Amino acid sequence: MDTTLSAPLIFLDSEAVINGWSEGATRLLGWKADEAIGRPFSDIYDDRGFFMSATGPVDLDSVSVPTPDDGRVVALRSSQTTHLLERLDLTMTNADVLGAWNWDVSEDRIFADKRFAQILALDAKLAQEGLPLEVFLDRIHEGDRARVASDIVRTIETGDAYMSEFRLMRPDGSVSHVLAQGKLVKGQAGKPDRFPGVLFDVTARRRAEAEAQAQRERYRNLFQNLESGFCVIRMIWDEDGKPVDYEFIEANAAFERHTGIVDPVGKWMRRDIAAGHEQHWFDIYGQVARTGVPIHDEFEASRLGNRWFEVQAFSIDGQERNNVAILFTDITSAKQAELALVASEEEFRSLSQSLLNHIWTASADGGIEWVNDQLITYSGVSIDALKGDGWTTLVHAEDLPDARAAWASAVETGEVYQTEFRIRRHDGAYRWHVVRATPVRTETGAIRRWVGSNTDIEHAKLNEAALADLNANLEQRIAERTEELLQSQKALQQSQKLETIGKLTGGVAHDFNNLLQVVAGNLQLLAKDVAGNERAETRVKNALAGVDRGAKLASQLLAFSRRQPLEPKVINIGRFVTGMEDMLRRSIGESIGIEVIVAEGLWNTSADPTQVENAILNLAINARDAMGDAGKLTIEASNTRLDDTYTSFFDDVMSGEYVLVAVTDTGTGMDEDTLEQVFEPFFSTKPEGKGTGLGLSMVYGFVKQSGGHINIYSEPGHGTTVKLYLPRVHGEEEADTTPVAGPAKGGTETILVVEDDDDVRATVVATLTDLGYRVLTARDAQAGLAVIESGLEVDVLFTDVVMPGTLKSPEMAKIAQANHPDLVVLFTSGYTENSIVHGGKLDAGVELLSKPYTREALDGRIRHLLANRKQAASARATASSGDRPAASGEATTPPRPLTILLVEDEALIRINTADILGDMGYTVIEAGTAAEALKAAEASEFDILVTDVGLPDMKGGELASRVRRLKPRVGIVFATGETHVPEGADEDAMLLTKPYSDESLKAVLERLR
Repeated sequence: MDTTLSAPLIFLDSEAVINGWSEGATRLLGWKADEAIGRPFSDIYDDRGFFMSATGPVDLDSVSVPTPDDGRVVALRSSQTTHLLERLDLTMTNADVLGAWNWDVSEDRIFADKRFAQILALDAKLAQEGLPLEVFLDRIHEGDRARVASDIVRTIETGDAYMSEFRLMRPDGSVSHVLAQGKLVKGQAGKPDRFPGVLFDVTARRRAEAEAQAQRERYRNLFQNLESGFCVIRMIWDEDGKPVDYEFIEANAAFERHTGIVDPVGKWMRRDIAAGHEQHWFDIYGQVARTGVPIHDEFEASRLGNRWFEVQAFSIDGQERNNVAILFTDITSAKQAELALVASEEEFRSLSQSLLNHIWTASADGGIEWVNDQLITYSGVSIDALKGDGWTTLVHAEDLPDARAAWASAVETGEVYQTEFRIRRHDGAYRWHVVRATPVRTETGAIRRWVGSNTDIEHAKLNEAALADLNANLEQRIAERTEELLQSQKALQQSQKLETIGKLTGGVAHDFNNLLQVVAGNLQLLAKDVAGNERAETRVKNALAGVDRGAKLASQLLAFSRRQPLEPKVINIGRFVTGMEDMLRRSIGESIGIEVIVAEGLWNTSADPTQVENAILNLAINARDAMGDAGKLTIEASNTRLDDTYTSFFDDVMSGEYVLVAVTDTGTGMDEDTLEQVFEPFFSTKPEGKGTGLGLSMVYGFVKQSGGHINIYSEPGHGTTVKLYLPRVHGEEEADTTPVAGPAKGGTETILVVEDDDDVRATVVATLTDLGYRVLTARDAQAGLAVIESGLEVDVLFTDVVMPGTLKSPEMAKIAQANHPDLVVLFTSGYTENSIVHGGKLDAGVELLSKPYTREALDGRIRHLLANRKQAASARATASSGDRPAASGEATTPPRPLTILLVEDEALIRINTADILGDMGYTVIEAGTAAEALKAAEASEFDILVTDVGLPDMKGGELASRVRRLKPRVGIVFATGETHVPEGADEDAMLLTKPYSDESLKAVLERLR
């Protein structure tokens, strides 16, 4: 409560508007509180430094102190105090006296001047003539009279100068404060003679001092009663001018409550109280003291119990005094609550970002404030566009009125919001969602905000519609489904039958190729022995022709069983077919017309060019036989796509983009029974002796081994169309680099022949020896490795792929080349069993000579590989001599860092893994969905695909297959919580089990380098 002595205080808010007015302010300015509160401070304080009172401008002194809420407290005091102090100082030096006296001590009579007499209300004439001392003493205030008399006696006794201050009673009853100054003058014999003096009026000074003391008490009461802590400190600097400590000069009662520091005045903070107090406090206050610029901020003091303070600091008493005033408030509880709220908010948002659902929050009045990335990705709309009521732009027009009404009702009542409506996707399609929101309430029960989610129920809606449709058409659908199952079962049985036959034919082809190799090798050796015998030479030549026919038959069997090693290249089928047109015309005759149609912008595909040529030639010859002497053959090449609906009827066909080659004839056609067997080996519609029945089987096996699809459309009397679907690739077309075979030249190098078949081994040894080579032999891989490790010099390792024993040929070759980098390795086989062939293709860097092979083919391949070895050795020598630092101007090209396409729908995992890969030196392309990954795969070059298996829009295994079609040489890593790679994945795919460490991730990638 204010009293008449209350401090004159004016309280201002952050906008300098008056929001508090004390009785003391009314006393000085005349305005009452209700007249002042709400007015701008500028109304009562002008730019000349005068305050506007109710009666006009007044000159007042003021002090302004900031408050924690960015406002200020202005304390006023009358400038009279200052003026009185100034007059007091002036009076002490050059002021008008009240009067003068001269006391005759011996006669005890005081002689005073007129002014002296007037102030004491004495007769001026009598005063000049002299009056007794008692007359004057009677005019002194009775409370001071005894002291004044005592001072006079002491001056007489000691002879010291006399100075005494006392109260004087005025004739009008008022009291004046006066200062009497005099000096004792001694006469002869040193006795007191007279005592002259001057009387000064110090009333104004005493009043000013009293007012100043009252003001100080009021200010002290103000700061002692502040809820905020307040202190004044003096900065301590080291020799370099760095603030290293501070001393407490003053502190209010709240200081201890806020800091826990008892009796701080006179103590140094670091030296006496908290030795480990953070340096940033000294830096902050030192900056204020040095620059005079105040600060207002929040800081943490870990050495004071991890407390948080809101601090205002400002320089006082001038910069040379190094004094800083500090007003602070302990905000630890509020700050901890704020930090806890921020942490909770971050945890909520992180959790929301990890969910597949759309998560959003809204203010209490229903305006959208935040949405997670899933909703942004789904809608393709930015978060700013969705805020407020922007969400309504995504709602289907038919559903919007009900959705708005339900939301408005929930916001008004505070009840849980749940409804269903269609939400537009980024591609313009609408999908049904169930939308639910729950209010989050404060401790008082008021709604603070809403947390909502959108769950996709499109499939459920479709199922509902399908169920309704099913109920309406149950009988018809059962019949249709039964037919679909029959067709699917039929296709499965056909596939299983062909697979079984393929395994059988593959095994037969293996043994058959070994037999052919023995026969062919011995016939070629025999040809030299019978040279000049025309009859014998003819028979050997005929026998070799039979071997060629047998080799072709074995090749067709391997092609059907999908075990023929392919050497695919990126080719353009359109140019390929156009280039075959002349050969096709010669093969089918002049009587049959041929039309080749190639679509514009035809895609490329990856396939073995020789097998493509054989397949088209086989289909053309089959068509010729079906048409007889006349007809038309049409070959079309175009782009196409097989969708999920079509591929659902086939277990081994993937959806995607393909290059289609369609061969159509106008022949007799085929019935259903024939179509069911048409791909089986040795089945033929031609008369006995007119065909092997392996042509279509070979085409079937080649297309399947190439990752494609084949289908036949035919009706009796309406001709036949065979469609070959080869997967599209995005690589550039490769030039044909097939070497041209020449006559055998032979050599003198040492060749190690590893072959388990005695007859084949003997034939190979004889052939190589005849060509001049030095030959070593071994029966199996273990024996072959022993020969190499024995120290014998070996130039070429010529080994069969399939051999008995625990050590496989590829492993033997790998160990041998690790110890002997210059060793040339050439594999041979009639049936690879996936040892060096994966995905129907030879492993990178593997050289294979398929059985049966000719003497010329064997020698040509050996000479070619030896020439390559020599060239590589020369290159290494050149590189070794170039290990010196590059000369000025020489260009050095650093190896290209590997690029990784990282596909992970969990944002936190994706971001963390990308950071790890970046630290390892990899370049990272990120994708959150399979669709994003495929788009990146088409637009960018990369070396390794690292993908999760459970993606939201596609399984990781299917994504890997599609990426391999686009980029066959890309390494595959499945990062998954499962313990095995997805079914159907390529054999070279790697498994990275979640949760994985940096080391396990690095190890897997190193294996793919």
